[in-house]
Order: sequence, then structure tokens, then C-alpha cells
Amino acid sequence: MSGTSLDGLDLVDVTIWGEANSLSFRINNTTSLPYSKEVQITLKNSFNRTEKEVQNTSIEYGRFLGNAVRDFMNEFEIEKVDFIASHGHTIFHKPEEGITVQIGDGQTLSNVSGLKVICDFRTQDVDLGGQGAPLVPIGDQLFFSEFDYCLNLGGFANISFDDKGIRKAYDICPVNIVLNHYTRKIGLEYDEGGKIASEGATNSELLKALNKLPFYSKPYPKSLGYEFVVEEIIPLIDAMESSISVILRTVVEHAAIQLAMNLHKSNASVLITGGGAYNSFLIERIKDLSLLEIQIPTKEIIDFKEALIFSLLGYLKSMNRVNCLSSVTGARKNHSSGKIYEPEK
Repeated sequence: MSGTSLDGLDLVDVTIWGEANSLSFRINNTTSLPYSKEVQITLKNSFNRTEKEVQNTSIEYGRFLGNAVRDFMNEFEIEKVDFIASHGHTIFHKPEEGITVQIGDGQTLSNVSGLKVICDFRTQDVDLGGQGAPLVPIGDQLFFSEFDYCLNLGGFANISFDDKGIRKAYDICPVNIVLNHYTRKIGLEYDEGGKIASEGATNSELLKALNKLPFYSKPYPKSLGYEFVVEEIIPLIDAMESSISVILRTVVEHAAIQLAMNLHKSNASVLITGGGAYNSFLIERIKDLSLLEIQIPTKEIIDFKEALIFSLLGYLKSMNRVNCLSSVTGARKNHSSGKIYEPEK
């Protein structure tokens, strides 16, 4: 799993078992590989490259993933693997235009690793008129149904919940993808615990402008991509504010407001995962603006829930069972999404 915040690659070795809607999982081994500056720049700049350049980068990144998997298996002495479920790295996501692109060429990954690969989980959903995102809610439904809300605070914040027996989910707002963009300007990968943000003052004019962006008034299903940040968020911030602490404080407040508005059930139980779960200042602001029972799980679940659930997507695809919910993405029907690759002889 590689997220939009560009912090690195998550690998998780999972065992899944059970029947139909009663599945269990065990996380056996995990690791996170921080991206080098070179890889970060390559992935970030792919957004501006030609189609042919993106294809070449996809093959190169597929080779990188394959080697990472082999190293992971060697490190933990993993002998048996049924398949690799790979999310890849999102370069373009404009579902309203029928576009979603995740690089990490499946055939290259399969050839380098020597293993069966299941990947490209979003394209089919977009082809069926869906958002291609979020895809994690099927895992929330099957693995974490005891919570009223499942909230992931990654590059973007997304939410999943049960509404009268139907799973609903959507992206709420950018979080780490914006915060990390500005901390990198001062040589930091992220604002640890939200400390810098907590020392800044809110720019009320900027906060008002952020909260007025048209995306927030759209009905769900809806999803966000890197384009939204580049085209709407960053230009707005850069035009109004230059102090990093003020920017971080304002973005945290903006996220907390949007989250509180969307998690509106009183005393609801909320499972929070993703890197934002470690931003204690953001969590504090969410608590201040809502009436929620927030639960921060184990570090393993915080860090690897998305990778865990993409293993589930691969598991379901391998048996041709539904892994994309139309109630979540807006696709014309529930479906089993993903492409399968075997090593070439």
C-alpha cells in the first residue's frame, strides 16, 4: 500500500479465513519502507508526465515493489504466499472524467516477485460509473463492524459507516497530504503530534475560504485526489498565508470542522486509523468540536489497516466475490474488481 501522503510503502503479511460474511484475520508481519527523496520526487512528478512516461514509471515502480516484496519475505522468512494484493500508487484520480491511474505494473511486479499478483482495484469501478474510491469500507464492514464510524486520517480523511444495513463511505477532506506539503518546506516530513500547528494562530479568512470550497457541499458518494490539492487547496493557502505554523493550525482546524460536521451522531463510537491518529492536536480539536467516543487502536492497526484491507480485496477477488460496494462508490452495481497476473515463463 502506498498512500497519497508519499511517506512510504507499507507491506503486511496477513492470514484471512472464515465463511462469507464472517471473516477473521491475523496480521503476521509488517514493515514500512520510507521513500527516498528520489522516489518521492519521481512519484510526485508523475502527475505532470506524458502517458508514455507514466507507463515507464509504472514498470519501474512495479520492479521496485517486486524487490520490496522479496526483501520482506526474506526478512521474515515467509515461505508460502498465495498472492500479492497491490494497491499501487495513485497518479491521477478524476472519476468524473472516467480517469483513475495507479502505477506499479502488475505483470512486472509478478515477474520480479515470482508470485501471483492482484492489483488495479479502482479502474473497473470507475468504468461502472463509480468513484473508484473509497475501497476500504468493505473491510470496515467485514472486519470492524462494531464501530459506528471508521475514520481514516491519511493523505485524505475518509469515513465509512452503516446506514440502515447499507454501507456508506466517502472522502471528507485533505489532511496529511496538505500538512506534510508545508512541513517539508521547513525540512520536516510531518508535524509530530501537531506541535507546530498547536503553536500557530488560525487565519480566519483562510479558514472561511477553505470551508467554502464547493466539494464540501456536494452529496456523497464523492472522492478526492491529488489534483484537488494542487488545483484548489495549495493555491488558496499560498495566496493568503506564508507562516508555516499558521498554515498548519488553519488546516488542522479546517479538517476538524469538516470531520465534526460529517461525524454527526452523538456519542458515536469512532475507530481512527492512519497517520493522522498520531496527530494528538488534531484529535483534540475533533473531540472539542464533536460528541464522539474516539478509539485509537493498536499501532499495528493504525499503521497497516489500509494494507490489511487491500489484502482482503485481493482475497475476495481471488474467489470472484464482491469487493466493491455500489452504495459506497456510486457504481452501477456491486462487483469484484481487480486484475490478476501470473509470472511469465
